[in-house]
Amino acid sequence: MMYRVIAVAVGGLLLAGCSSSSDFFDGLKPGPTLDTVRFESEPPGAEAKTSNGQTCKTPCALALPVDAPLTVTFTLQGYQPEQETLEPVDQSGSLPQLRPNPVMVELTAAPPAKPAAKPRARKPAAKPSTAKPAAAKPAAAAPAPAPAAQPSGSSPWPAPRQQ
Repeated sequence: MMYRVIAVAVGGLLLAGCSSSSDFFDGLKPGPTLDTVRFESEPPGAEAKTSNGQTCKTPCALALPVDAPLTVTFTLQGYQPEQETLEPVDQSGSLPQLRPNPVMVELTAAPPAKPAAKPRARKPAAKPSTAKPAAAKPAAAAPAPAPAAQPSGSSPWPAPRQQ
């Protein structure tokens, strides 16, 4: 009888400990159903990136969840990106699968990039003319006025010698 009491007490403690942790029950739940999808591209070597973040280089295969549609984007240097949508298909008597499988894309070469426009050399702005206008020609040549007699002390030249 003592063994029964001990067994019930231990079982009760174990159940009490498990009920406070939801991680224990989460581990028992099945994960999402996965389907392995093959990706191919022409030319090979493109990056296939799914909308859930998984990537690989073609040709390759990824295990993808079948619970919702996914978009796959194919990119390769020098080619235009391509997109494909994977749809879950539920067939009676079997597990759900993604279609199309395999996914095949033919990448189209990207148009050549336009060369960057070169900045055109600007012509220097027209400088204002520094040429002086032509001097007006004097009318008829008039005789030069006779120099006025200056006092001897105000001339810039020395006075002529008197003999």
